[in-house]
Amino acid sequence: MIERIHLAIVQEVARLGSLTAAAQALCLTPSALSHSVARLEAQAGTDIWIREGRNLRFTQAGEHLLALAHRVLPQLQLAEQRLEQFAQGERGSLRIGMECHPCYQWLLKVVSPYLAQWHDVDVDVKQKFQFGGIGALFDHEIDLLVTPDPLRKAGLHFEPVFDYEQVLVVACDHPFARQDWVRPEQLSEEVLLSYPVGLERLDVYSLFLSPAGISPRRHKTLETTDIMLQMVASGRGVASLPRWLVQEYAARFDVVPVRMGPRGVAKQIFLGYRKADQATAYLRAFVDMARGAG
Repeated sequence: MIERIHLAIVQEVARLGSLTAAAQALCLTPSALSHSVARLEAQAGTDIWIREGRNLRFTQAGEHLLALAHRVLPQLQLAEQRLEQFAQGERGSLRIGMECHPCYQWLLKVVSPYLAQWHDVDVDVKQKFQFGGIGALFDHEIDLLVTPDPLRKAGLHFEPVFDYEQVLVVACDHPFARQDWVRPEQLSEEVLLSYPVGLERLDVYSLFLSPAGISPRRHKTLETTDIMLQMVASGRGVASLPRWLVQEYAARFDVVPVRMGPRGVAKQIFLGYRKADQATAYLRAFVDMARGAG
């Protein structure tokens, strides 16, 4: 029964004091305005206003409608602005899934300046998708996937945004610390510390030890980077992490990075997203900013 135009008419009549002025403000003819109000009054079975000479006096029903207009019209206007911003990619929620433990530290370098620039976009980082990110993208549970190991699937696109080297981390007084690089067989007598993920997802295995047929003397998993580096600094084992991450922690822990093999182990961080979303402005902006966060 009540349409937006009815609320707008009531509001403009109250603001301007006459039907003619209200009609002009709303780009209507006076007859069209009167007809719209008459139809509403007929449907409601009550008057909206009463003429008293040259003035209009709102009835109780009209006053109620005016109060409703003051509440609802600004909300509708805001909703329209929001929808336009969504359509233009200026507003939304960017849900980011993680498939990489140390990548979280790198991600923080991107999120801070991004939030400062995109005030109307919320960012939510979901670490529960440690290794189920592809399904989360397809199911629209996340919008971006941070991973060093992209899986090419139809409908998804992965962009490399950051190059890094995976290195062995040892204590400053460890014999390896004096070497330019280490061989896989040298780790056969070492305790290897890593995050609690499958061996096939650990670069130190898939790209360094396994191709040489080598296993460490013992493999121990730890949840946090800080504890892992504290264990390494205490001589309790060695670990494999991105060089940039080790350098950031160097001031806090007595550890050094050592190249794995004469050429090192080169890696990249990728951002994956649905191809259907690639034109979304705020998603595109995050990917572009990520490239400069090295």
